[in-house]
Amino acid sequence: MPPKKKNRENFASMLGLATRTWRRAANSYLLPFKLTEATWLPLIHLLRATAPMRQKDLAFSMSLDGSSIVRLLDNLEKASLIRREEEASDRRAKLIVLTRKGRTLANQVRNIVDQVQIDSLSGLTDHEVEVAYKVLEHICAALNSINGEID
Repeated sequence: MPPKKKNRENFASMLGLATRTWRRAANSYLLPFKLTEATWLPLIHLLRATAPMRQKDLAFSMSLDGSSIVRLLDNLEKASLIRREEEASDRRAKLIVLTRKGRTLANQVRNIVDQVQIDSLSGLTDHEVEVAYKVLEHICAALNSINGEID
């Protein structure tokens, strides 16, 4: 089989392998913090947000359903990493705010995750990263289009 055809046929498997390998590397660096992706990823999303996020917006940004995010936030709140606050304009809506402890941990996690990213992209030129990023954007758009047709 020609390499180009083989690469096309195995692309999804390679993409999944890259994702799992990246996740394992990040999780291994974060073992001392007793965090897994399920617990550190929302901290990163909250840290990078320009304003406190609503639960539903955090769930959307992480591609989770509402019930999954509630359980996750319950655990983060029990660990004193976040707190939920009523939104002034809609008391039914809950804003998720990092506590001081949560912000400190999120900054440490961000530094580690950033280092994993630097390590994983080492040896690639800026152009290669740009092309890879555009390819992934294209794949996500195509899959979102397909998912939109199914829903």
